Amino acid sequence: MTIITQDISCSHEILTLTNQRALVWQREQALVVSDLHIGKTAHFRKAGIAIPSAILQNDLSRLQLLITHFKIKTVLIVGDLFHAGKNKDIELFQGWMQDFSTLSFELIKGNHDRLSNAFYESLNIIVHSKYKEILPFRFVHDATHCNDETFCISGHTHPGVIINGRAKQRIKLPCFEISDRQLILPAFSEFTGLNTQLTSKNAVCYAFTKNNVFKV
Repeated sequence: MTIITQDISCSHEILTLTNQRALVWQREQALVVSDLHIGKTAHFRKAGIAIPSAILQNDLSRLQLLITHFKIKTVLIVGDLFHAGKNKDIELFQGWMQDFSTLSFELIKGNHDRLSNAFYESLNIIVHSKYKEILPFRFVHDATHCNDETFCISGHTHPGVIINGRAKQRIKLPCFEISDRQLILPAFSEFTGLNTQLTSKNAVCYAFTKNNVFKV
């Protein structure tokens, strides 16, 4: 698993995009991720749909790699940390969290984050119901809580792009979608769909593969 990066400038700050579905704000030693949807694979298995449990293990391995590689102090999740109610996947995440007791985990609640505040407190996760501001940025789950004055960093839409090859090949890739006032993160979990309809006609996308991060 290799980390490939691309630095961009937003609101006079340098942000590092990675091919591991995450953004790093190195000035704050913060890792920003969205849409982990922990519990989704167990939720599907409970419904009788055969989904490999290794999906969550791979997601957590990538998260651990990013935390270690960038010497992260704060993990900021801009929504949909969890997918549904408590299940075996969430128990696995609880065990994984024990290895990171010195880190600060903060969550801006997404539409899937419906567990009780007491549960988040038991994991030492700081919860924000609508947004968190660390100027010059406002971190939100979706554009509902953006404003016109502050650059928004969000998730929720699972942005992706379609790349057309010369021999009529088509491939969908996750991406970072960036417009004048907003940066939308790709879904961190690989067990999510891709939305190839951009939220802004003027958006610039940075797609990525295992070996590259590139502007589309």
